[in-house]
Amino acid sequence: MKIRNLVKPVAAVVVAAGLFFGGASALGTSKASAATPESLALLSLGKQYIGTPYRFGAASGLTSAFDCSSFVQYIFSKEGTKLPRTAAAMAAKGQKVSKGSLSVGDLIFYNSSSNWIGHVAIYAGAGKILHASTSKGVTITSMDNSYWKARYVTAKRIL
Repeated sequence: MKIRNLVKPVAAVVVAAGLFFGGASALGTSKASAATPESLALLSLGKQYIGTPYRFGAASGLTSAFDCSSFVQYIFSKEGTKLPRTAAAMAAKGQKVSKGSLSVGDLIFYNSSSNWIGHVAIYAGAGKILHASTSKGVTITSMDNSYWKARYVTAKRIL
């Protein structure tokens, strides 16, 4: 079942129950675009995979383990959005968004020691990212974490 069929019930539960990282205030700064029902549903689906282990080069569609880009590709595919397989290729898609204007569901790209764009994450609101990390698997992390803060490259709006 596609996420779009679940959007209203999931978005209503997420917002009404205040589970979205502290409620409406977590939607970001006044410059940020409001989270859409689709982006909230996407985030809700992604959170269901928290704790799933990391595996470099995990196959597309595999849900027993993810790498950063296979996780993002899988979650977006369930919403009906096709994305390329690698973080670098994903960074070529969508509309550029400034760090101060992030909205839930935006993709955030980071560099790694060997690549200009070597990691992708989904903005989860309130300065948090949902991603597949090498050390913790699928997890939620603060963008202000010194490791990620130093490696931020750009963000793109896909939805």
